[in-house]
Amino acid sequence: MKQWSKQLGLLLVMMVFGMMLYAQDGNAGILEANQKVRSYFVTGTQLMYAIGAILGLIGAVKVYSKWNAGDHDTGKVAAAWFGSCVFLVVVVTVIRAFFGI
Repeated sequence: MKQWSKQLGLLLVMMVFGMMLYAQDGNAGILEANQKVRSYFVTGTQLMYAIGAILGLIGAVKVYSKWNAGDHDTGKVAAAWFGSCVFLVVVVTVIRAFFGI
């Protein structure tokens, strides 16, 4: 049993030293995270624009089908779909301006 506990202790010490070797200082880690998030933002912006375009197409089809069916709330549905597309574009623009990306 003593042999088992010595091996376990040695393993734990080696794991702690191994983690210390891979550690970096906090400042370098924060700067690296900042660069990675900023590099992902352009891709995220393009994704938000694509989602907005798809929502715009879906909304146009729904509004067109309601208009052809003679529904009276066509204007309200059109405003809701248009508002959601504008919201996506405005959110991306505001985030870009606020964080200076």
